Amino acid sequence: MRILSWNIQWGRGVDGRVDLPRIAAVAREFDADVLCLQEVAINHPGLPGGAPMDQVAWLGGLFLGCEAIYGVGSDLPDGQGGRRQFGNLILSRLPVLQAFRHLLPWPADPAVPSMPRAAVEAAIEAPAFPGGALRVITTHLEYYSAIQRAAQIAALREICDAGWRHATQPRSNEETDPPFAVLPRGEGCVLCGDFNSPAGAPEHAPLQRPGEAPALRNAWEIAHPVAPPAPTFGVHDRRYIDEPACYDFFWVGENIAGRVADVRVDGATDASDHQPLLLEIN
Repeated sequence: MRILSWNIQWGRGVDGRVDLPRIAAVAREFDADVLCLQEVAINHPGLPGGAPMDQVAWLGGLFLGCEAIYGVGSDLPDGQGGRRQFGNLILSRLPVLQAFRHLLPWPADPAVPSMPRAAVEAAIEAPAFPGGALRVITTHLEYYSAIQRAAQIAALREICDAGWRHATQPRSNEETDPPFAVLPRGEGCVLCGDFNSPAGAPEHAPLQRPGEAPALRNAWEIAHPVAPPAPTFGVHDRRYIDEPACYDFFWVGENIAGRVADVRVDGATDASDHQPLLLEIN
């Protein structure tokens, strides 16, 4: 299974142009089964470069045959009777058995700008994985507030634990109405996205401690145990950072860590201010 994670900055490249076909062309080169995209906008003409379209619909049209699971963090009025939304999108050409949208904590931090953040989870049908499915979760944590990032990482740890509980202790199937359907949740978990903090940041520690679910491990360190993490932010655009650094990650549950085959980063593309990265997991 090949999973791509990429903060696409609503399709805005380093040249300032919003170009979703360019994003799709780069993403297709990875031939991923599952795409996890952050910073996907709906009806946001005021963003730099402009994003007035429904980018979920656009990207769905550019990846025909994929199921689209969108989760909104920021949901605001557009002043014309509609909504402008900003969030994360999973596109999967493999069947999605269940989908979950988790709003992450947003504690008040008046000293800095911030926005609501979310995590999107898809239980991907995968008979060869423990429990018959693989939980793929993608997120985009707060950039400006360390307080909020810490709360969001704690929530992600609980989301992983809750999914594990559902996978290992499935609920009763006595209720037959369709919304109560009992489907595999999967004992294995992949968490990916833009964590807005560098590799080795102390705030990542809760992910690496076992809760009820197995501890999470940095997939790069499994695939490249002696190589420093490839930079994913600030490679072509230094407006927010002095030196390139790794801000985007794949974390995998310890119970499936042995299945990690490779993690690689495309450092060449400048179609976004972040670099895409690919996980290959057997």
